[in-house]
Amino acid sequence: MTNDFILLLSRLILGFYFISNSFNHFRNLGYMSKWVEAKNIPAPKFMVFISGVLLFIGGVSILFGIYVSIGILSLTLFFLPVTFIMHDFWREKDSQMRMMQMINFMKNLALWAALLALLFIPQPWPFSLKY
Repeated sequence: MTNDFILLLSRLILGFYFISNSFNHFRNLGYMSKWVEAKNIPAPKFMVFISGVLLFIGGVSILFGIYVSIGILSLTLFFLPVTFIMHDFWREKDSQMRMMQMINFMKNLALWAALLALLFIPQPWPFSLKY
């Protein structure tokens, strides 16, 4: 039973983390799209919006324990391009920017790995809406 509550707490933290980040994408669409545009990515506002949608879908999925595979796929579709394109630390000339981008790159990889591990927890999860 203790494990059930630890999993629930983990889901609450992860779910709210991704949902919060999705709202950040929507609130700061203009600012974030300038950074995306600087990376030479086409349709920057659309891409920031889509990345916010992917974060929201994944966050809600984990938070409520529903359609977990779809939620993790959504977050994978977010993490792979964002990690390798937006946080390409190896291209940075400035050492502080390189360090900042490397931290974000490694954080994203760690979060993605944790998400993949969730696929191996038997479903439906305790305290999920589908349970």
